[in-house]
Amino acid sequence: MNVEPANIEVLVQTEYLPEQSSPEDNRFVFAYHIAITNYGHSSAQLLNRHWIITDGNQRIREVQGEGVVGQQPLILPGETYTYSSGTLMETSVGSMHGYYEMIDARGEIFKAIIPPFTLALPNHLH
Repeated sequence: MNVEPANIEVLVQTEYLPEQSSPEDNRFVFAYHIAITNYGHSSAQLLNRHWIITDGNQRIREVQGEGVVGQQPLILPGETYTYSSGTLMETSVGSMHGYYEMIDARGEIFKAIIPPFTLALPNHLH
């Protein structure tokens, strides 16, 4: 499997969800909003996801599965696919990164890298 060609870009925005969290119970819920843009000349389909989630105590959890939010989107050249999901952590700060396993129009499987991003309560990091 090849690492992503430069034609797939993954951007992430995060959001703390206080209404679903309970800090006194070490329950911190975060949403993440993903935008996957295909800058290439052929389509790319997202097959699987692989996340590495690290909490503030350096506990690591890996999450793998088919597609994202129940879909395996086909992203045409010049298009952006967006979705939102979330994660629960026991600490107020953590990070995530990983990759999407994708297949191009020629049938070649490659990894689209998800760059590391931070999950933190607002104004919790300097």
